[in-house]
Amino acid sequence: MADTFFAVVFPTACSLCQREITEATLIDICGDCWAHLKPWTGAACAHCGLPFSSERALDSSVAECPQCRVEEFQFDLARSYGLYAGKLRAAILQLKFRRRERLGKRLGELLGQKWNSLVSNHDGVPPVLIPVPLHRTRKRERGFNQAELLAQGLRRKLSQTATAPGLRVETRCLYRTRATPPQTGLSLHQRKENVRDVFAVARPERIRDRVVILVDDVMTTGATLSAAAGVLKKAGALQVLGLTLARATPQFPDPDAAEPRQTIDDFDHEWT
Repeated sequence: MADTFFAVVFPTACSLCQREITEATLIDICGDCWAHLKPWTGAACAHCGLPFSSERALDSSVAECPQCRVEEFQFDLARSYGLYAGKLRAAILQLKFRRRERLGKRLGELLGQKWNSLVSNHDGVPPVLIPVPLHRTRKRERGFNQAELLAQGLRRKLSQTATAPGLRVETRCLYRTRATPPQTGLSLHQRKENVRDVFAVARPERIRDRVVILVDDVMTTGATLSAAAGVLKKAGALQVLGLTLARATPQFPDPDAAEPRQTIDDFDHEWT
């Protein structure tokens, strides 16, 4: 209530378009910009969710992207809310590098729109939400883990709609054993090697015989989600599904980014 009052009495500028916000809001993003945070509704890979540039890709007997056809990811399925471009990309960068923790939870609520396309009924036993962890040194530097905020926002949204009662966010189960160097300029094989054996499970009883939803902000090559899914399955997870806010793909370059590859390489924690 206090935040709403100050938003009306002391208007501020939208952090994405810089125009003055005239409506009451708990985050400094105007209604027009928030409306541009749209989900991807076009054709996509049936396995990893990679957006296709043409609906004709679905005409194939196997509606999968080239990478899924030649590589076996360790997650069972993955979906992303939207493209890592435009307003959504800008909002993610705001979240990660300007300590926008409330924004993270609001963005996490958007993931609820992909829930039904990812999760089916599992005998009434709710899945477990696990944010992809940062290494403790990286989390100490940043002050928070953006994936945790997204997972919390998703849980709150689903609890409001009674879509997944009993859903919990598990933050002390999966952890990173070491800090990984940046993956800028590395090949797909090198990226996979960079995250090999980087994850471990501390409390396997929390996920044994359960469906796990891995939550992260951006998916690029899928190497991080796959590596995390592998250790969760070895620890007893029944199924591991990936859910990210955005998907970075060269098929859909961001016209608003002067150097889109540098932005992804330098800032996406999946690559660092």
